[in-house]
Amino acid sequence: MSSIGLTLVGLALSLGASGTAAEVVAVVSAKSPAVMLSKNQVVDIFLGKASRFPDGRLAVPIDQDEGSAARDEFYATFAGKSPAQLKAHWSKIIFTGRGQPPIAVPNSIDVKKHVAANPNSMGYIEKDLVDSSVKVLLTQ
Repeated sequence: MSSIGLTLVGLALSLGASGTAAEVVAVVSAKSPAVMLSKNQVVDIFLGKASRFPDGRLAVPIDQDEGSAARDEFYATFAGKSPAQLKAHWSKIIFTGRGQPPIAVPNSIDVKKHVAANPNSMGYIEKDLVDSSVKVLLTQ
């Protein structure tokens, strides 16, 4: 195979791989009274701009660790922020004493466990992990 052919094959494979990001959805406990939130409401809770659900209940966002593919996908899709922009956002909030970032857990499985156990929690996981323990508030 020629070097051009190998280059084209490599390019095609890399394009295919970049389009395989799993769809991430915002979820709450199946026991939560929350039904649906707007994109802005979800983002405001995760960025520390809001601390309550629309019905007045405390909202506890559960984040994923930095570098997690689901975290990067969630913030890029819903908040339009890169990992660097998100880090800068929280640095400013912490420095000015206006808040702290959400607690972070290693992966979507841990997010689902935390959210399922606490009706006031909200997190994001890959859509294919949704089961009867959680309900979807917002999709991409």
